[in-house]
Amino acid sequence: MWVKLCCLLLYFLALFVLARVFEAVAWYESGFLATQLVDPVALSFRKLRTILECRGLGHSGLPEKKDVRELVEKSGDLMEGELYSALKEEEASESVSSTNFSGEMHFYELVEDTKDGIWLVQVIANDRSPLVGKVHWEKMVKKVSRFGIRTGTFNCSSDPRYCRRRGWLKSTLIMSVPQTSTSKGKVMLKEYSGRKIEVEHIFKWITAHAASRIKTIYNSEHLKEEWNKSDQYRVKIYLFANLDQPPAFFSALSVKFTGRVEFIFVNVENWDNKSYMAEIGIYKTPSYILRTPEGIYRYGNNTGEFISLRAMDSFLRSLQPEVNDLFVLSLVLVNLMAWMDLFITQGATIKRFVVLISTLGTYNSLLIISWLPVLGFLQLPYLDSFYEYSLKLFRYSNTTTLASWVRADWMFYSSHPALFLSTYLGHGLLIDYFEKKRRRNNNTDEVNANNLEWLSSLWDWYTSYLFHPIASFQHFPFDSDWDEDPDLFLERLAFPDLWLHPLIPTDYIKNLPMWRFKCLGVHSDEEVLETFQDSESDSDSENKEVFSSEKEVLEDDELNTFHRRSEGEPRCGAETCSCANKYCHQEPYERKARSYGSYSTAGDMEPDWSAWPSEMLHCTECVVCLENFANGCLLMGLPCGHVFHQNCIVMWLAGGRHCCPVCRWASYKKKQPYIHPQPSSNDAPS
Repeated sequence: MWVKLCCLLLYFLALFVLARVFEAVAWYESGFLATQLVDPVALSFRKLRTILECRGLGHSGLPEKKDVRELVEKSGDLMEGELYSALKEEEASESVSSTNFSGEMHFYELVEDTKDGIWLVQVIANDRSPLVGKVHWEKMVKKVSRFGIRTGTFNCSSDPRYCRRRGWLKSTLIMSVPQTSTSKGKVMLKEYSGRKIEVEHIFKWITAHAASRIKTIYNSEHLKEEWNKSDQYRVKIYLFANLDQPPAFFSALSVKFTGRVEFIFVNVENWDNKSYMAEIGIYKTPSYILRTPEGIYRYGNNTGEFISLRAMDSFLRSLQPEVNDLFVLSLVLVNLMAWMDLFITQGATIKRFVVLISTLGTYNSLLIISWLPVLGFLQLPYLDSFYEYSLKLFRYSNTTTLASWVRADWMFYSSHPALFLSTYLGHGLLIDYFEKKRRRNNNTDEVNANNLEWLSSLWDWYTSYLFHPIASFQHFPFDSDWDEDPDLFLERLAFPDLWLHPLIPTDYIKNLPMWRFKCLGVHSDEEVLETFQDSESDSDSENKEVFSSEKEVLEDDELNTFHRRSEGEPRCGAETCSCANKYCHQEPYERKARSYGSYSTAGDMEPDWSAWPSEMLHCTECVVCLENFANGCLLMGLPCGHVFHQNCIVMWLAGGRHCCPVCRWASYKKKQPYIHPQPSSNDAPS
């Protein structure tokens, strides 16, 4: 999980750097940046009309270019980035969808139950023609959709009783606007009563009703009273402009942020005394001023703060987010992080997608489960102060220059989804390349496995979990009170050779006890060398006998594993200890019966049994490699109590033989620990 999180953060950093590169390239080619102001005098009549369309200002009665330019200047400063976005939006010929209502419940669910949006619905009476023709209606839909206004068509032939109850006996236009200025308030339906069925007249009617919800100030006394008033709204945004009514995007945002942000329009058209504006720091019009408990923020001075619906919407969402906004953001981030698993996972293609689906399901389930207590805590009245401090932190962090860059990058990449997806794919392919290169030396089979091999291993894993115990759940140390595992007895009665060998996870190996072999005395190098040479010559003949006895006990397929050893690889790096005696070369079952416990050779040193785990049997020889334990070598014990070289037993278990080489007890199953007998006080020391 942490690897995927780091990869996602690295991807966001790459997007940030790439956006700065695009800005540098645009500045090199055109000589201007997106934050530079544009002189409206240098623009053509078509571009000026496009800017007014995006801002939502009517221009049907302004045939002259001079009047259109003055209206653009009155609505706010124009930047290169806003002009570019407006021209691209006009060139885009995407068809905007409109909803067709099927009846009363459908209409109520989408229109009357919507508390934070505006709807424009064309009602077609039974056996009547629509009020607005098809061509004009398509233009109307495209025009109002820029400001987040949703459209639909209700044909009374689908539900004539509802139309009669509503009084819709003739074709008309219905507009749905929230009635109050509180969140989740009632909505009101307004019917178009104009005579001119034209797009500009209908749009002016819509903007007039939307602007009526905004508080308007006409004199300085009223401004002073409103500026010093403290009410439920912690965030207020003021528009100081010389306009008849606020732009349509400003009115649409007031509906969208109902209950969170208060929108106030200050009409300075007929003001003679503007001294109080200078006192509060307003020296020019038009100005968009954000008033928060932390201070005043002038919108439009940083990167990406354009006079448009989309730019101001992202700005206000970052300052005053809803819980739903945070949930959607976390959902996007979690799924982006989960999709990184497609590139991190190595091996077959089917394996990648199976792991991806599993990761997506796990991450989304955990996200939803994590959000449930958060939503419950936010309902508690004692967390109001915590909520206020959280919003204060959002306002402090999102009014910085870095936050404005992030918002500008978000708008850029969201308007170019192909670029976003291609960069994500390229980043994933780079991760896949480096991950494959890292794992190539460690596990070649996993990297180069095809789909059939992986499906076969998946089936083996599934069948092993059906018919065998889950070894990864049985951890050590061993504290079970069971004398014998009944599963072992049943497996012995069955026919194990007729079953497929199960794919048992090997993660239990890391839980096996490990320690170093030590002797009680200390020898010099010469003594150790002489003892080792003498013991080596004496043990040659005995090794032959042990070899023949072991060969009879062990199976044919396991014989080669006992004597397999890499040439030139030392078992232990410490000096050889001469504490081994001929008892250690006896047959394994005989050693177990005698508990590996007596050492009486006079010239041998006694091993330090205090360093051994209490449940391990005492021995000085590894039956896998048939070599004595050397002083300082690393040992590993199995649940049955038998002890081996760590390298030897790990190679034995990793080869698929999950049992003890001596007693055949399963290496992943618990067993009652062996208790060494305590010597009595009457025993005389030898």
